[in-house]
Amino acid sequence: MRVALVHDYISEFGGAERVLLALSEIWPDAPIYTAFYKNGRTLEMLKGKDVRPSWVQNIPGFSTKLHSPLRILAPLIWRSFDFRDYDVVISSASWYVTKGFGQRGHTSPKATLGTTGKPVEFCYCHTPPRYLYGYHTSVTPNWLTKIYSSVVNPFMRKYDFESAQKVDYFIANSEEVKNRIKRFYNRDAKVIYPPVEVSRVSQAPRVSREYYLTVARVVGGKGLELAVETANKYGFPLKVVGGPSGFSKLLESLKQKAGKNVEFLGFVDDDRLEDLYFGAKAFLALSRDEDFGITPVEAMLAGTPVVAFNGGGYKETVIEGKTGIFFDDYTTEGLYNAIQKLGKTKIKPQDCKKQGEKFSRERFKREIKEYVESVHSQRSQGSSQKH
Repeated sequence: MRVALVHDYISEFGGAERVLLALSEIWPDAPIYTAFYKNGRTLEMLKGKDVRPSWVQNIPGFSTKLHSPLRILAPLIWRSFDFRDYDVVISSASWYVTKGFGQRGHTSPKATLGTTGKPVEFCYCHTPPRYLYGYHTSVTPNWLTKIYSSVVNPFMRKYDFESAQKVDYFIANSEEVKNRIKRFYNRDAKVIYPPVEVSRVSQAPRVSREYYLTVARVVGGKGLELAVETANKYGFPLKVVGGPSGFSKLLESLKQKAGKNVEFLGFVDDDRLEDLYFGAKAFLALSRDEDFGITPVEAMLAGTPVVAFNGGGYKETVIEGKTGIFFDDYTTEGLYNAIQKLGKTKIKPQDCKKQGEKFSRERFKREIKEYVESVHSQRSQGSSQKH
C-alpha cells in the first residue's frame, strides 16, 4: 500500500504536528507534502523524512508574513502536487484547502486504486478552519483584516465545502470537531483522539504543589486574559508557559497587567514542562471552544487535576469531580469559584493519570493504522470483484 501524507504547513510545534509525527512513524516511507516549512523543532524532528514543499517555499517572506493574507491563493499551491502513484492519501488538516487530494490522483500502474479509480483519501481534521466559521483564532483583527475577510471568506468557505465533499473518509480529533464537520460539511466522521506522550509525564517523584499552571501560545482565544485577571484579583500564584505567535502583542499587555504573583516562563523544554505539571495544584484550561486540548491531558498524566471551561474538547477528556472541575460562568468570579470548589473536592492523582493514559500515542497509532488498512482492504477487494 503506497501512502502519501499531507500537512497544512510545517511551522510551530503543536497538537497537529504531533499527529503528523505519529503518522510518519506508522508509514515511515511515506513522503510528506506540505505548502511550506520553516526551520524549527518540527522540521528537526522530521529529519531524514522525505518532506516535499510546494513552489511557495521559494517565495521570500511567504512562510513568515504572506501566507495568511495570501491564503486565498492556497488552491494553486496544492494543484502543483500529483498523487497519481498512491493508493492512500492521508491529510492532516485545519487549513481550508488541505483536503480533497484523492480527486487529484489519476490512473497509474503503480497504484492499486479503490473502486472510484483514484487514491483513497482520509482527512484527519483538527477542525474546519476556525477563521471561516466564527471561532476564536490567534489573530486579533483590525479594520483592514476585517474588510479583507468580509470579501474573501465567502469564496474560501465555498471552496472549503467543495473540497470537503471530495474526501472519502473524515477522521475527527474529537466529538466536538465531528459535530463541526457535520454542521459545516454535512459529512460524517470517525473520532480518533490525537496522541499524547504518556511516558514523558507518567513517572515523577512526589513534589509539593504550590501554584496554578496554564500552558498555551500567548495569543487571543486561549483564556490567558481570564487566568491573569483572576490571579491578580484573588492573589493566587500562577505560572504561564508559552510564548507569542505571529504578530500577537498579547504577551506585552498581560505582563503590564500582571502582579508579582504571576510568572511568565515563555517556551520551556519538555523536561521543564514535566516538572511544572507535577508541581501544580491544578491546571487551568480556559479556551472557550477548544478543538481537543492536549495540555490538560498532559496535566492529568502528571496526576494534576484540571479546572476547565465547560465547552469544546475539554468535555471529552476531563471527568467532573474525578479528574477536575468545570465552570460555565466565564468571569474571574466563575473561575475562582471553580478553583475553590476543586479545593473542597477529593481528587486522586491516580484517577487523573488513568484518564490521561486513555489518550496515549500508541493507542492513536494502533487505531488509525487499523482503520486505514481495514478500509483500504475492503475497497481493494471491491475493486478486484468488479474486474
